[in-house]
Amino acid sequence: MTGLIWIVQLVHYPSFHFVGTDNFEAFQQHHVKSIDKIVIPLMVTEITSSFGLAWIDGWFSLNAVGFYLVIGIWVATGLFSVPAHSKLEKAKDKEAIRKLVSTNWIRTVLWTFKSIINFFILWILLET
Repeated sequence: MTGLIWIVQLVHYPSFHFVGTDNFEAFQQHHVKSIDKIVIPLMVTEITSSFGLAWIDGWFSLNAVGFYLVIGIWVATGLFSVPAHSKLEKAKDKEAIRKLVSTNWIRTVLWTFKSIINFFILWILLET
C-alpha cells in the first residue's frame, strides 16, 4: 500500500488538474471504479491482518501501533478522501482536487510509518 499511495500522491492525484472539464466526470467515475477494485480488497486485508497481529502480540506492541496507524488511514479516508471523490464525481472542482492532494498526505505519511514499523519488526524477527 505504501508504494501505491506514493504513486497516487505524487503522480495520479496531481494529474487530476490536467483532465479537461468536459470529460472530468467520466474520468473520475472511471478512476473510482478502477481504483476501488485494487484498494478496497487490500485495505480490508490490511486492517484484518493488522488487527490479528495486534490481538496476538498485544495492544501495546509494535504490531498494535501498526493497527492504530491503519485505523488512522481509514479515518482519513472516510473524512477526507471519500468526500472529495464524491464531490469530484459531479464535476471538476479545483478546490476539491487541491484538498484531495493535500489531505492525502495524511494517508501517505501513515502508510509510510506503517511500512517502517513492519520493516523494523521483520528485522527483529530475522535477528532472533
